[in-house]
Amino acid sequence: MRAQRLAKGLTLAEAADQIRELVSDLDRGPRVTVEQLRLWETGGHQPLRSTVLVLAAFYGCSPGDLGLEDTEAVASIVLRAESRHGHRAAVTPMSAVGERIPTAAEHLSNRVDAARRAVDRTLASATVNSSQLDHIDEMVLWASQEYISTPPTLMLTRLLDLLAEVEELAAYRQPAAIQVRLSELTAMLSTLTADALMKLGDLTRSRSWYATARTAADDSGNAELRARVRAQAAMLPFYYGPITHAVNLCREARSISSRFRTSATHAFAAAAEARALAKLGATGEAEAALRYATKAFEQFGGDSADDAFAFPVRRYLLYKSGTLTALGHTREARQVQEEALTLYQDKTGIDPALLRLEAAICYARERSPDEACQLAGVTFLRMDPAHRTPIVEERAREVVEVLPPAIRTSRVARELLEIIELPPGRM
Repeated sequence: MRAQRLAKGLTLAEAADQIRELVSDLDRGPRVTVEQLRLWETGGHQPLRSTVLVLAAFYGCSPGDLGLEDTEAVASIVLRAESRHGHRAAVTPMSAVGERIPTAAEHLSNRVDAARRAVDRTLASATVNSSQLDHIDEMVLWASQEYISTPPTLMLTRLLDLLAEVEELAAYRQPAAIQVRLSELTAMLSTLTADALMKLGDLTRSRSWYATARTAADDSGNAELRARVRAQAAMLPFYYGPITHAVNLCREARSISSRFRTSATHAFAAAAEARALAKLGATGEAEAALRYATKAFEQFGGDSADDAFAFPVRRYLLYKSGTLTALGHTREARQVQEEALTLYQDKTGIDPALLRLEAAICYARERSPDEACQLAGVTFLRMDPAHRTPIVEERAREVVEVLPPAIRTSRVARELLEIIELPPGRM
């Protein structure tokens, strides 16, 4: 069955979608999911009789060609299929599938066809053709672009579907070059999955997925990807501690990427290290790291790409803002925040909110509690509820925490904390 699907150039998700569409007119059509298809293809489950015929009709072959047991047709089941020209095809009785018995003259031809399909199945289990790999590459790029603005819960579903596709191909023997690319794709998808789980506050699973991402990146041998995964993994201890682990991961990433000093990864690792050192309170080291990060970014020049693995000017400014805010350089930080927000004008996601919350923290440090709490409250209320993750909540609470102790119980501070605690439906 897997060979038939690959011959049509379909992923598991695409095949499941098309089969569901094909049987949408049936009162009792089979329920086909990605996981169900995978189990059928690997022999983990056997489909029902009627489902066997649906699969045979979809792939245009007999049940035997799918590696399934031939069965008598169920006459009451019919399919409607869309033609390539957008017109409804004629209603095809399912009893027409596989009912014709080959004549003696056709027997040899059938054996020849069966042998070819067997060879195709063997080849499909041993290698991935370029169109399949290109398709998955495109899907991963699309996911990394969507990740910037899509809420983490929704992204998790998409990422797990893509990981299932890559895992399915990686489970079979592949040529070395293809296996390397599959490991790279696994590392990228695992990193995004870990990051989404971190945003949702699921720290244990996030930590496990970051470990998986590092394993896959190391397996690929791609030094820049190995560094990038570590720099990204530093976000977990940066937000949730211990902060020293974030510094160590960033330094490891910088060391690995030292051969690529004009790369996005090296600039990203340097900027992340500066921000982590500032949060740690290592002022001198943080300022030195920020100078290095600025030089690295200027040499790199910034990304024109717009995906989760790019490091454009606006993201560099986001990290610079975090560093300057933690260091207490509020005037310079606000200038950076204003510049960055002009580059985020048409962007959604949490980055613009984090910049505004850092501006609120600057107001709080300057003993302007009303401006600080009002800006933080407005920022939080205007966010899409799906993006109000624990990271954003903690950053908003930090506005109150940096206020002088006597003001933390003031009316504006209490109102901000009440806004943060409100459930999404009450805002």
